[in-house]
Amino acid sequence: MQQLTGDQSLVKQINSSIVLDLVRTYSPISRAEVSVKSGLNKGTVSNLVNQLIESGLVRELGQGESSGGRKPVLLEFNQQAGYAIGVDVRVDMVSLVLCDLHGNVVDQAEHTFDSRAPEHVYQVLAGAVRHFIHTAPKSHYGIVGIGAGVPGIVDGEGNVLFAPNLEWRDVPLGRWLREEFLLPVAIDNEANAGALGERQYGAGQDSNHLVYLSVSHGIGTGIVIGEGIYKGAYGYSGEAGHTTIEVDGKLCSCGNYGCWELYASERALMEEAGRSGSLMQAFPPGKITAEGSRSAMRLEHLIQLAEGGNPEAETLLKNNGRYLGIGIANLINIFNPELIIIGNRIALAEAWIADEIKNTVQARALPFHKDKVRIEFSHLSMGAVMLGAASMALNHFFDKMRVSVEKVHR
Repeated sequence: MQQLTGDQSLVKQINSSIVLDLVRTYSPISRAEVSVKSGLNKGTVSNLVNQLIESGLVRELGQGESSGGRKPVLLEFNQQAGYAIGVDVRVDMVSLVLCDLHGNVVDQAEHTFDSRAPEHVYQVLAGAVRHFIHTAPKSHYGIVGIGAGVPGIVDGEGNVLFAPNLEWRDVPLGRWLREEFLLPVAIDNEANAGALGERQYGAGQDSNHLVYLSVSHGIGTGIVIGEGIYKGAYGYSGEAGHTTIEVDGKLCSCGNYGCWELYASERALMEEAGRSGSLMQAFPPGKITAEGSRSAMRLEHLIQLAEGGNPEAETLLKNNGRYLGIGIANLINIFNPELIIIGNRIALAEAWIADEIKNTVQARALPFHKDKVRIEFSHLSMGAVMLGAASMALNHFFDKMRVSVEKVHR
């Protein structure tokens, strides 16, 4: 075994990391409690806390209750010491959040774009990021980083290698953002970002084995095993939407035939609705563009028709639930998760698709696999990807100052 060696400065960094993590986790907490939980002596804790106060990351909250002696001074993590930006890049818009260091949303925005050309989308995204940078509250560290989730295959440098629904190939999104804003940038597949958002802030906080299913224009999956996202050998895992469920099926934008997302995504559902003359006739009134033409039906409109008792709308939604259930049964058989979280826009149709999904899983998944798995819809609505992306930037910020025995061994 390699012997751990290090000078006094290294030991101090390790201890400071321990103290900061304890204050972040257990705020409000006294110096004495930090000493007990960390095993560090009170003098060391006091010195480290004072330095963390000077750094802006910790502040004194006031006196707590006495347990017999002098009232302790309570410490809290200063979540307003800096901010992170989280971005969700979709096929027709970019959505952004500005979060404090604790992941609380301070501001959010949406910006649509009329062209999927990478340069055009980037200009919309960059303008929104620039606005948040200029309007963020004043803080010790300012903007600590930018995170983004993209519906495609992303490498470790933030290059979008292939995003079929955006029609992107080899787009250096990470480099563009780093060069323009001179900030740390973390970019990942949007389903991975969504899984991270649910794991840290949503339905998956108590689960170590979950699959987050992002269903909108396409279908992506983020897989959490233990504390982290499973990315596969080269970082490209999770493209469940491009698994084949129909041997001689429709041609997909990825080049394959019969992909799951061609039958179970929001896009597939709305294409079916658009082919129905009776549904288009029943399309809620007032959906006329400025040019006088009929606007496209959206998922919200189809749900509105179903709520009004339209049997065809109900049938289409339930069929979508059945197709989703088929793919989810496959995921359950492969990964044996304790939790499946269904998120993104399809979650709007929960009332119409939930039972079909569960009935299909019950009929198709292996008995030992399905017995304990829970299937839930996202608690974060449309915010999972943005929050997950922001948390990627926050994790990078804290990792820079965190020194651990594991890192030293590497």
